[in-house]
Amino acid sequence: MGSCEEPCRGWGHYVPSPVLLLSLLLTAAPFGLLGEETRQVSLEVISDGLDPPQNLLHIHAVGTNSTLHYVWSSLGPPAVLLVATNTPHSTLRVNWSLLISSDPEGSLMVLPKDSIQFSSAVVFTRLFEFDSTNTSDAVTKPPRKSYPPYSLAEFSWNNITDSLDPATLSATFRGHPIHDPTGAFANGSLALRVQAFSKSGRPAQPPRLLHTADTCQLEVALVGATPRGNRSLFGLEVATLSQGPDCPSVQEQRSIDDEYAPAVFQLDQLLWGSLPSGFVQWRPVAFSQKQGSRDSAMPCQASPLYPTLAYLLPQSPIVRAFFGSQNNFCAFNLTFGASTGPGYWDQHYLSWSMLLGVGSPPVDALSPLVLGIMAVALGAPGLMLLAGGLFVMLGHKRHSEYQSIN
Repeated sequence: MGSCEEPCRGWGHYVPSPVLLLSLLLTAAPFGLLGEETRQVSLEVISDGLDPPQNLLHIHAVGTNSTLHYVWSSLGPPAVLLVATNTPHSTLRVNWSLLISSDPEGSLMVLPKDSIQFSSAVVFTRLFEFDSTNTSDAVTKPPRKSYPPYSLAEFSWNNITDSLDPATLSATFRGHPIHDPTGAFANGSLALRVQAFSKSGRPAQPPRLLHTADTCQLEVALVGATPRGNRSLFGLEVATLSQGPDCPSVQEQRSIDDEYAPAVFQLDQLLWGSLPSGFVQWRPVAFSQKQGSRDSAMPCQASPLYPTLAYLLPQSPIVRAFFGSQNNFCAFNLTFGASTGPGYWDQHYLSWSMLLGVGSPPVDALSPLVLGIMAVALGAPGLMLLAGGLFVMLGHKRHSEYQSIN
């Protein structure tokens, strides 16, 4: 699993090898010339008619020969189903009375069933808090003290209809613990902002993950909550469905380009299997200010992916509704920040972003700025050689035209 253990491993200074430099130069141009794929994307809040309403957000992304269904829910812990079909006419069916029952299996379906090419789920189960006081390096060593975690299945969430924005294809789940004896969330909340895309591009704010029409972005933000320690670090437990007995694979990608996420040269991604498949991407960086920048950037450590039993995790009704009760889960933990440097304690703010999608993960090409710098850097020696050659040739010609007066 990718981590931020050393500056050269995706965080801080990175010196690329000549082989990596050459390979990036050879591959940058083809990726930059690829045409962008577009989808007709719509967001729909599926209502249950209850009071308070339950949140079910359906992102419907239709292409020429396929459809992507993202189903986000705060029933139980926040979770998302990702379903890809090979037809532009697939539909989502929800049986609300069965979904909110004690046995929701079969209450959520994508039809026709034989059109499904890939399906999986990601569940956000717990929010951790650690005390990093007097810990010399909280990134490479476990924090000294752990407070009782917050179970995200025991949060109260807003009515997502109020935050639905069709213009930006986004919506925000905002919640706080139902039981908060310390009052830590009296003026705070945990927000999960979901955004879909109809074409390729990058968000305006770092880490500016490259997205396509086959992806959906999630930004997790902890805002205003009172920490239980003087220099608390926060973490997030993430669980996913495996497609077999083994956990999904995890890869690290490195680049010489940090224009979009300053001082971060690494991209981590989780892959469910062979294509057509799904993926999760993120950069090992979080931010302690809303306007993310190098000054507010914090390292993000990810634990290895490990198999776990479903009953050890807070249960997600939508996962059970779609996949049934017999599933293999794998989980990993993310820890944001270190005992030194920027931290949540600066402004009581923390944000981290991930990209979820299907098919081949987006591949970062070298940015125009870096390509320009490299062109100048690599072109200068050639110009010097050319100038030197011309000087020698002209000098030789002048010497050959000289005639002795003797």
